[in-house]
Amino acid sequence: MTQHQRLLIIDFGSQVTQLIARRLRELNVYCEIHPYNRVDDAFLRDFAPKAVILSGGPDSVTRPGSPRAPESLWTFGVPVLGICYGQQTMMTQLGGLVESGHGTAEFGRAFVTPANGDLPILNGWFDQGREQVWMSHGDHVSKIAPGFTVYGTSPNAPFAITADVARNFYAVQFHPEVHHTPKGAKLYENFVKLAGFTGDWTMASYREDAIAKIRAQVGDKKVICALSGGVDSSVAAILIHEAIGEQLTCVFVDHGLLRLNEAQEVVSMFREAYNLPLIHADESDLFLGALEGVSDPEVKRKTIGRLFIDVFQKYANEIDGAEFLAQGTLYPDVIESVSFSGGPSVTIKSHHNVGGLPEKMGMKLVEPLRELFKDEVRALGRELGLPEKFIRRHPFPGPGLAIRCPGEITREKLEILRRADAVYIDQIRKHGLYDEIWQAFAAILPMRTVGVMGDGRTYDYAVGLRAVTSVDGMTADYYPFTHDFLGETATRIINEVKGVNRVFYDVTSKPPGTIELE
Repeated sequence: MTQHQRLLIIDFGSQVTQLIARRLRELNVYCEIHPYNRVDDAFLRDFAPKAVILSGGPDSVTRPGSPRAPESLWTFGVPVLGICYGQQTMMTQLGGLVESGHGTAEFGRAFVTPANGDLPILNGWFDQGREQVWMSHGDHVSKIAPGFTVYGTSPNAPFAITADVARNFYAVQFHPEVHHTPKGAKLYENFVKLAGFTGDWTMASYREDAIAKIRAQVGDKKVICALSGGVDSSVAAILIHEAIGEQLTCVFVDHGLLRLNEAQEVVSMFREAYNLPLIHADESDLFLGALEGVSDPEVKRKTIGRLFIDVFQKYANEIDGAEFLAQGTLYPDVIESVSFSGGPSVTIKSHHNVGGLPEKMGMKLVEPLRELFKDEVRALGRELGLPEKFIRRHPFPGPGLAIRCPGEITREKLEILRRADAVYIDQIRKHGLYDEIWQAFAAILPMRTVGVMGDGRTYDYAVGLRAVTSVDGMTADYYPFTHDFLGETATRIINEVKGVNRVFYDVTSKPPGTIELE
């Protein structure tokens, strides 16, 4: 297996840390995010990064006991880039000074102008005399550490860009990973270039390595794969099948929370097109019975997760020699499910497919995609030869329609939701918008409203429509449909779906919202 060059991102709790990883992966650089309180001197030695980036974070370095980078980092001998809080802890730990307040906070767009000559990580910057960046800081560096020079300033950040070139330490007060720093990607490109990265992280190499890892992990044992029909689990299944062939059996759990005709489509595609061994486990009565009367979203997720494990245990027991369970877990799932213990970040929501399986099941996890972001999974799917139409399919959550049905779930509401969602997606496809949108879906809202149809009064459900644009699902903005499109779609849903008399469109971004309603 290839030993890729690795970059370590030490996370101090920023909500956009994962965007750093995405920028680096786009440059074919393999990187991992690890919380600051799990990176000690031993971890640093074992991980052996070729470079390190210190993320932003919500804490203040002026607070006693606030997060710090491991002291051995400063003598480790690799390039280090500090971003926002990362800059501030770098300055503090190396002898500089950071202060709070004094009217120097900056939030939003700012402009940085150059100072004191050229800097390697700024190649391609300042062609027009200044560059737009995105600031988000309350504290500020008031004195740079010995050995550092200022290379860029902004109105409220006189030390916006600093560096100790001799030691390969670089620090910026702004966030180069976000879209509002237009040349941020160029800064990262320059940084990894000076660190000596050759861009050896590709989907072709990942495929080769993943197959070798699967074979080494599984040996001659059997694997059952949790197949949902979505891009993630499907790519995982095909990758594993390529590695171990008939040792794999796919189990498709029909939990009664799928979209219109989805179960039939999944079973047909994988049995006929890919010739994968597939068990169709129709357990909809079990899941819907357990969810009856449940309205709390976390209870929904955990109930579905628990039953998911129980169902797999049931079918695993029927497959002689099955010791492994395969899942399509992605890197954002892994990171969102990790909370700093006493640290600055919190778990936003639980993911039912992360965290291992109960010991009673006696199975080990095979998660060949857990290092990948969603767009990387699609790239791997192309590498495996999957059809483009399938690869471009919008994400669908593991808990299915349960989290698109806020409040109590009923069979009636699910049927209404399926039909409304089908009309909505049909409209998007007819207007040629499907590939412009990261994810689109309908949700049935926990309310009924009064309406008029013909000469009669109605008291029916309201449907919410959601469509977002995104790169990796970590941040998102609503898709700007025209009013004509929304009006036409609402009319179709109300006319074609019995039980709906009102339609809303959700224009909330992520953050502050999430993509799904629950």
